[in-house]
Amino acid sequence: MSIPTLFNGARFFSICSLILGLMIISVPNMSFATDVRGLRMWPAPDNTRLVFDLDAPVEHSLFTLRNPDRIVIDLQNTKVSGALPSTAYNESRVKGIRYAKRGDNGLRVVLDLKSAVKPKSFELKPHGAYGNRLVVDLFDAEQSNTVEVKSPVYAPTSEARDLIIAIDAGHGGEDPGANGQRGTKEKDVVFRIAKELETLIKRERGMQPLMIRTGDYYIGLKERVKKAQIAQADLFISIHADAFKNGNARGTSVFILSERGASSDLASFLADSENSADLNGGVSGTDDDLLNMVLADMVKNSTLEDSHQIASNVLDDLKDVNHLHKDRVEQAGFRVLKAGRPAILVETAFISNRKEEQKLRTRKHQQALAKAIFKGTRSYFRSNPIPGTLLAVRDRKHRIARGETLSGIAKRYQVSLATIRDANDIDSDYLRIGKTLTIPAI
Repeated sequence: MSIPTLFNGARFFSICSLILGLMIISVPNMSFATDVRGLRMWPAPDNTRLVFDLDAPVEHSLFTLRNPDRIVIDLQNTKVSGALPSTAYNESRVKGIRYAKRGDNGLRVVLDLKSAVKPKSFELKPHGAYGNRLVVDLFDAEQSNTVEVKSPVYAPTSEARDLIIAIDAGHGGEDPGANGQRGTKEKDVVFRIAKELETLIKRERGMQPLMIRTGDYYIGLKERVKKAQIAQADLFISIHADAFKNGNARGTSVFILSERGASSDLASFLADSENSADLNGGVSGTDDDLLNMVLADMVKNSTLEDSHQIASNVLDDLKDVNHLHKDRVEQAGFRVLKAGRPAILVETAFISNRKEEQKLRTRKHQQALAKAIFKGTRSYFRSNPIPGTLLAVRDRKHRIARGETLSGIAKRYQVSLATIRDANDIDSDYLRIGKTLTIPAI
């Protein structure tokens, strides 16, 4: 056989190998398809969020259909192993979910809707305990794709107004926050503490609570700040129960915003953890321009000093409820504290500590934590009333005389027994002759 013949044979073999390789590449290989591992849904007052948990990135497209209202989501080179988990639709904008194979290697998901919506979708890269995710937000058709805050706006008036206290229960929905050794979720514990605090503030004349989230759903850090700003809240309280890599770490801490660095390594660690909540909760992007301007205003308006005093009051009351991690207010760059007004962040305990986790699970401890936060807040505003608020109206004093009763004093000044008890921290009807009582003017 001649050399040219050998060369031609080798060339023929190479061409055949190339063609075979191209054929293999062009044949759809479902073994490499993205797998949908789960689907979760989080109804919120302003939207419904669906989260597809994936084992790899996915290309998708989305469109709407009318009569009846539907959302169609096409995922390329995607499959479902088994079946998607069943979902409760009671409070959501979705009444049913269907899915089926589309073509040779695609998946089509159809959302049957209760009414028309405006959808928004985006993909999230792996972060922490989360893998790849596809997020689909469904907003009411008459609203924009951004969260609309329905909180009342308080304009200056000639009449005294209530103090507005914004209560921010950390995490929620897609973002559970930290987890305890017994499986306790931070988002659940802090929400219950926030609800207890809301109840206490509602009972206090001259104060009004504003819950940043009212259920188990996630709100982005910037939207939390925005809700407080629109409501013109006088104080922003963010409640957390974080975890630390050392399970022996314990204690309660109160933080305010730092315009520079963190006051300790732990403060820096916790701030980094909380600031990454948007990556867990599912926010497609962040915009710190507004927050940076707000921070500059805070420094200029000396609200950091007010925040520090409020935090000190709260910390002083919390020491009677739980061991303090440090007996001073700490500072760190928590994004959620950039609300342009006095703001504090309370780390109620370390949920990663087995003993503190057990205490956090009990309603008695949740109520005690809420009461301490409330008392510290109330004492500050009573000592430093904001002009134009009901607490700024001068209180009256009454010196107890022989034979007087608490109910008789309340009737004389036309206030409730509960008001006098709260103003003077009285737990019983026993009165000491000669003691001076504060009679709130509200």
